[in-house]
Amino acid sequence: MSDDAQDRPASGLLIVYTGNGKGKTTAALGLVFRALGRDLRVAVVQFIKGKWKTGERRFAETIPGLTFLVMGRGFTWDSDDLSRDRAAAAAAWAEARALIEAGQHPVIVLDELTYVLNYGFVSIPEVVDVLRARPAHVSVVVTGRNAPESLLAAADLVTEMQSRKHPFEQGRKAQIGIDF
Repeated sequence: MSDDAQDRPASGLLIVYTGNGKGKTTAALGLVFRALGRDLRVAVVQFIKGKWKTGERRFAETIPGLTFLVMGRGFTWDSDDLSRDRAAAAAAWAEARALIEAGQHPVIVLDELTYVLNYGFVSIPEVVDVLRARPAHVSVVVTGRNAPESLLAAADLVTEMQSRKHPFEQGRKAQIGIDF
């Protein structure tokens, strides 16, 4: 541990990055790098991403102190088997819940959790209860569009990303190193 351990907050935060704009996962990963830079153990659970090996995933696999779990099966709206997606979401939530309750990672990111909540794959009240009951020193970051109101009400910090302009609107495809 570094010498600045006494400067660390004694109580964790529940942070939500939501909205239709790009940058929710990127903001969460910025927080991940800050925490790792302060010698904190960090866990990331990705609920949707999984089909392609993103740049962040490739890099994360090389970082000591970072637990990076890609547990999704890809974008649910492209699914050919929602029962497998539901099972993957339940498994991801079970892993996330265990990480939260164990308290060994002071920072935990639940990337794209809001999608599985809104699809009804995981119980919103259960998630909010677990997040509220997390160990006092654990900060949890939740990302995804359309965060449920009960999650927003429980959060300490909410940032809503708003899209003003996006290259996709001009027919440009996602780019390696920029979008994934």
